[in-house]
Amino acid sequence: MEYMIKTEGVSRCFKTSGGDFWALKGIDIDVPKGKLTILKGRSGSGKTTLLNILGALDKPTRGKVFFDGENIARMDEGSRTKLRRMEIGFVFQSVALLPMMTAFENVEYALRLTNYEGDRTARAMECLKLVGLSQRMNHMPQELSGGEQQRVAIARAIAHKPKVIFADEPTGALDTMTGLQVVKIFKELTEKEGVTVVMTTHDTGLMEIGDVVYELEDGEVVYGE
Repeated sequence: MEYMIKTEGVSRCFKTSGGDFWALKGIDIDVPKGKLTILKGRSGSGKTTLLNILGALDKPTRGKVFFDGENIARMDEGSRTKLRRMEIGFVFQSVALLPMMTAFENVEYALRLTNYEGDRTARAMECLKLVGLSQRMNHMPQELSGGEQQRVAIARAIAHKPKVIFADEPTGALDTMTGLQVVKIFKELTEKEGVTVVMTTHDTGLMEIGDVVYELEDGEVVYGE
């Protein structure tokens, strides 16, 4: 199996008034290419800290993070910024759509920001179709349901054809059924677009959809398959 991301002994320490706090302690995980990997754990387990390190938003205190074969823990900030802009897409619990733009305009604008060289109009329409919103692309965010807004955020994240999508609790603000639909979209995207998806959740009901699941507890991996 080919791996998009591998970590070796990743630890992260935060300085606090009470002393050092180790949010991650020697994490070793493998994220396969073109699959949906789920990081599961309760609040405070370290899953978001790990996601931020995998997505080059933060650096480990110790350890190595290989992204498509390159150790991003050693990269300078300029290289990390370029990696995030060109190779990575992010989806968060807060969808953060631009309220004065339609669903289509939100996705097309994201393509402008990444200097996408193809047909931006066609790609934006394609991505909205992939998430099942062909009929809603001219609606403003406030005219869309929470689940539809999250699907626009997913379309925006995949538009520039990144290698990896990182999704931090993307179903956290949604009801169970809508959340399940969102995760199924991620699963379909791995199959149709070949993109690798890494998602955090504390919802045990979503775990069975993942190709690979890691459970974190107190900064350590306690389960992985």
